[in-house]
Amino acid sequence: MNSSWGGILRATLPALAWIACDTGTVTNIHPTDDQTPGDETGGGDGSTDPDGSVAGPTVTLDFDVTDEDFLNPERGYYVGVDLLSGSGAAHVRASGHTLAIAIVRLDDYRDRALDAPLLDALRAGFTHVRGAGIKVILRFTYNASQEAGDASRDRILQHIAQLAPLIQDNADVIAVVQAGFIGAWGEWHSSTHGLDNDADRRAILRALLDAVPASRTVQIRTPMFKEAIFPGGPLDQDEAWSEGDRARVGHHNDCFLASEDDYGTFASPVAQWEDYVEQDGRFLPVGGETCALYAPKTNCEQALAIMQDQHWSYLNEEYNQVVLDAWVEQGCADQISRRLGHRLALRSATVSESVAPGGVLDVSLELDNLGFSAPFNQRPVFLVLRRGVERWQVRLAGRDARQLLPGQSTITARLRVPADAAPADDYELALWLPDLDERLQDDPRYAIRLANAAVWDGTSGTNRITRTLRVDPAAPGEVDPTATALVELPR
Repeated sequence: MNSSWGGILRATLPALAWIACDTGTVTNIHPTDDQTPGDETGGGDGSTDPDGSVAGPTVTLDFDVTDEDFLNPERGYYVGVDLLSGSGAAHVRASGHTLAIAIVRLDDYRDRALDAPLLDALRAGFTHVRGAGIKVILRFTYNASQEAGDASRDRILQHIAQLAPLIQDNADVIAVVQAGFIGAWGEWHSSTHGLDNDADRRAILRALLDAVPASRTVQIRTPMFKEAIFPGGPLDQDEAWSEGDRARVGHHNDCFLASEDDYGTFASPVAQWEDYVEQDGRFLPVGGETCALYAPKTNCEQALAIMQDQHWSYLNEEYNQVVLDAWVEQGCADQISRRLGHRLALRSATVSESVAPGGVLDVSLELDNLGFSAPFNQRPVFLVLRRGVERWQVRLAGRDARQLLPGQSTITARLRVPADAAPADDYELALWLPDLDERLQDDPRYAIRLANAAVWDGTSGTNRITRTLRVDPAAPGEVDPTATALVELPR
């Protein structure tokens, strides 16, 4: 970590290099464009693995990438939802969204503790959200204008302590928490209680990080606030995903592209703070809303470039309509909709041509993330073997969908197939990227769908790699006749 960041950034920062992920066997290679489908299929001869065992022949399958705009969790345009009323959650997904912002108004509690009716209403609201198959961007605020007041530091800390159990119990359907509480709209400025200072902001952010489970991040309004509270510059790969304080503080920009400095989102020199978000955004959620037309910055070419550089995951569909309409007129609205957040696609898969019951199945997947960012919450990677009612699955060790940065990545695995797998030539092999939380894991609405034609199984939430894998007792390779499950072997 570069100590020269303490309080002010360097005059220049190194260019962002695309990083090879050395965790497990997920490798990120280079960035790519939002185009180009795959086409052909091919095969390969058997070979000898490094441990001396014989690997059987493989077949390589190439996949077509689709431009279809479809739903995926924790990304894309968002709309608003009222947690307290219990209404509107079902409409979010029906209108083509998986994210909603839930701005919870605490105006009536500026001078008193939260009461049971409010907490019960929130709890019911989260239940509606879960039933609707969506997640929320959560923010608490005491007003909706610059003129109205916020609460004192002690009152805010009391409210956070009261909300902590509720947040922890419902973290499964909270995509990210915005720091909120302070000032106008909860955006950390114009505080009527004088909270516009590093000490008070630090105390409130510290309380929020303690209240929110370590699996979730908290976004703040400007990168300068983060640097003042947690100095050390933007994250590097070694610190990313560590669940340390700095690794849990992301960014929301609620005047995106609105001026040279996005209405004060970036202090001078602007380029340095923009670069801070660009580097942090590789590993943390970046999102927000536009608030004014400011050509040429809001024009398609620059807007797309900035969203890509800063790794935007989500954007408000309801504001600012002038900016959003301009993107429709200029022809980039569809691309923005597709590329916000993650957009994973299979380019090719190389798998064993056949495997014996109890034998070893080799799998290598070439993936492209065509989106602006990687998934920002931890998400396991499973391979699934299935035929009829029989299903086996294995979670790949050391793999996490957050490692699938924009660009090309490779996932490789060696799997021991169960010895009781019946001989047949129509086994299905699939990639499954479900939610980490067990409450949502079997709900296909929360699983990642790949941007390929004819691979998605909306019933199971899996992505089919092949439906013609052959289990054959005559297949080459060593066999374990006692194998009872699909397991990953060391490579």
